Amino acid sequence: MIDVAESDLRAALHVDRWVAAVASGSPYADWESLRARASDEATPLAPAEVDEAMASHPRIGERPTGSSIAEGFSRAEQQAPDVDDQHLAKALAEGNATYEQRYGRVFLIRAAGRSRAEIVDELERRLKLDDETELGIVGEELRDIALLRLEKLYGGAA
Repeated sequence: MIDVAESDLRAALHVDRWVAAVASGSPYADWESLRARASDEATPLAPAEVDEAMASHPRIGERPTGSSIAEGFSRAEQQAPDVDDQHLAKALAEGNATYEQRYGRVFLIRAAGRSRAEIVDELERRLKLDDETELGIVGEELRDIALLRLEKLYGGAA
């Protein structure tokens, strides 16, 4: 059985409705049951929920300095072999600024397992999208990040 903590859920995805909905199903029989409920409850996220979740996400390329569970996840997720490439850091900073001006929020992507070059390429691609399409992608990225974080916390539980 997996008994989930609301603080863990909030670190995975800071959306009050989602936290309450996933917590209400606890305890879960297994990881797959938890994963399915978490995914279902995050698909899709309403625009206001995307804004709620985004308030706690750092800018890609900036290293979180706090000690919360969420900040620890962000630090680990943003590790990449090319993290110290100054050309990519500059491209990412410029792309972030353009994205924020265009969409009114920080750029969000599931960074875990991606190089900085891949992130910059995706940022440039997404800058060309209409607002509604991009909002949908941000919601999907938030869900995917939440599922990865929950797997780290509970994936090995029986």
